[in-house]
Amino acid sequence: MLSLFFENLRISISSVLSNKARSVLTALGVVIGILAVTLMGTLISGLDQSFEKSMEFLGKDVLYLRKFQWFGNNDWWEIRNRPDIQIKHSETIRKKSQYAKHVAPVAEWWTSVKKGDENISGVRVSGTTEEFAMITIAEVDEGRFFSSAENRSGARVAIIGKDISETLFQGKNSLGERIRIGSYNFRVIGEMEKQGKFLGMFSLDNQVIIPIGAHQRLFSRRGWTGINVKVDELDLDNATEELTALMRQIRHLRPSEKDNFAINRQDPFKEQYAMIKLAIGGTGMFITILSLVVGGIGIANIMFVSVKERTKEIGIRKAIGATSRMILFQFLMESMIICLFGGLVGLGLAYSGSLVINSFFPSEMPIGLALSALSLSMVVGIISGLAPSYKAAKLDPIDALRYE
Repeated sequence: MLSLFFENLRISISSVLSNKARSVLTALGVVIGILAVTLMGTLISGLDQSFEKSMEFLGKDVLYLRKFQWFGNNDWWEIRNRPDIQIKHSETIRKKSQYAKHVAPVAEWWTSVKKGDENISGVRVSGTTEEFAMITIAEVDEGRFFSSAENRSGARVAIIGKDISETLFQGKNSLGERIRIGSYNFRVIGEMEKQGKFLGMFSLDNQVIIPIGAHQRLFSRRGWTGINVKVDELDLDNATEELTALMRQIRHLRPSEKDNFAINRQDPFKEQYAMIKLAIGGTGMFITILSLVVGGIGIANIMFVSVKERTKEIGIRKAIGATSRMILFQFLMESMIICLFGGLVGLGLAYSGSLVINSFFPSEMPIGLALSALSLSMVVGIISGLAPSYKAAKLDPIDALRYE
């Protein structure tokens, strides 16, 4: 039985190689289909990794009290007229909230940071309290975070991101050095660990963190303010309701009045990402199915032509003892070999494409996806080759020998 398998395999490979151009053109549909499904899977895998890493920055258990919503139907004129989030609100929330574990006001704006002749523009500067270190997922890689005493006194100290360190200090020790934020000098006391980009849009390492006391004294009229609240992940919904009630009480809003603030969390990002992933996956699957259907029809057509061209050969093989099952298996194997060839070529092209994707997202082609793609190409070979192989197996040997 094993010898029969290898004999059929030898004949099938010989037949495919004897018509190289036709075999390559026949496999193009499978190549495109496998390329589409593997690239789609690799892209989604890369997006998943990038998204999860970005969501770590937000934190699963952090609520963000802001003037505006991150997603939704934001009416610009309504939001523009909303009162700003006040830094003093953080003390009220800390005292009255049952769910808040850590509360940190945050004031953010963008400015230039200098060191000697080196200048970086568009740096995100965040004024906050020492509790921010308990809320953010990123840790101080070198040095330390500022203390409550430094915050209260408005000390001019700063924690810088890795992009700032690499540009201004070029690998040298930054601790104790002076940098200029806007028009004021600050002493570097720490460096945050490298975080990468948020959803591939902007670098989280291009930032400077200073005490909120220094911000109020030097930059109070710049940027926007918000409050970050860390809670237990299991109490996220209850904490959201409580924070909403506290803010309505602080703002003296009547029951009939709408909220003039927003409480943001990870969920809207996840919902938007799910929609994007569904769109990418749906498009990829449509291209894959269309390509494989067209490729399968092409393979079936070529196999019918091949059966007709080799009718006499089939008659000779049957005359010397080949069974219908042997003929069926031979032509079915030819169809599978063509599809397997197309699958391997598609995987090779997809692997090259995955290297390009990897330059944007930290990803690699999943082994399981590659094996599934090859299995899919084999299934297409079986389905598209079944009818021509059955026709070849049912040929009458006498009629086949007479065929010219």
